[in-house]
Amino acid sequence: MLAACLVAGLAGAGWLWHGIGRIEQQALLERPGINGEPVVVTAGQSFAEVADALVARGLIDNAFTLRLYARWHDLAARIQPGEYALEPALAGAGLIQRMARGEVIQYPFTLIEGWTFRELWARLREHPAVVSTLPADASDRAIMAAIGRPGVAPEGRFLPETYHFPRGTRDVDVLRRANRALERELKAAWAERADGIPLATPDEALILASIIEKETGVAGERRRIAGVFTRRLVRGMRLQTDPTVIYGLGEEFDGDLVREHLRRDTPFNTYTRHGLPPTPIALAGAAAIRAAVDPAPGDALFFVSRNDGTHQFSATLEEHNRAVRRFQLGLED
Repeated sequence: MLAACLVAGLAGAGWLWHGIGRIEQQALLERPGINGEPVVVTAGQSFAEVADALVARGLIDNAFTLRLYARWHDLAARIQPGEYALEPALAGAGLIQRMARGEVIQYPFTLIEGWTFRELWARLREHPAVVSTLPADASDRAIMAAIGRPGVAPEGRFLPETYHFPRGTRDVDVLRRANRALERELKAAWAERADGIPLATPDEALILASIIEKETGVAGERRRIAGVFTRRLVRGMRLQTDPTVIYGLGEEFDGDLVREHLRRDTPFNTYTRHGLPPTPIALAGAAAIRAAVDPAPGDALFFVSRNDGTHQFSATLEEHNRAVRRFQLGLED
């Protein structure tokens, strides 16, 4: 009996739908939409409520006709909660179909190469589509535990790229996704590492990649800089890289790196300590990670900025000192 009633109901809906003239259908369902604030469907909201809200917004002319359309096309029960964009070319029927597919608005959030974790955290909390579930002053330990990575330092543990997600996404979910992306990229790069590199673990590769990321933004230089650091590690030379010193100074750094800073010992001062620092110093992109595990061959042990975004590479200290006098002091030999 119930099945018969359902069949009869659907048949009736079909009869009514097809009984409406094509012109009326076009007017009610195919009229182009408008730009404006998104349509929001909340969890538990009935299709009738959705249809009434669309009428109230002036997006369709008749809720009854829309309900018939949705019932005949088996869409009413499939409407998914979320936020849906309005576009000039999107008609009422198209909007309902989009709702049934769950094609909600996706908001971008871009992680930038070279950001520290605290810069990432501040930008994430400012994002209008993200729901904050942790306090602004949450400790690194608490944040990493919340994303399922207890005991891991957060610096450098998130892959710089653009992530898309719907409004209402939690902060921990964005971080978890970026962390998983980083782990996948690091694992893949480590599996393809060059033979003989002086790095014992993927974590060491990530630390070196973060230094490379801070030293240059020039794609063609990443592997050359990786080569310099690799050769220094092999020879037991200190890395002597300014970005690690700056990171170790923390908030004390005012933008002016002086000789006193280079002499002040911290766990991150590669002028006073051998080897790699204890953690990454920034977000490293995929290109920097790949450079760290596949350094360019050569004999350079030094490099200095040319003040145009590129670097002068030298094989000996004498050559390096000449490059410093030329590019940093403005003196010619």
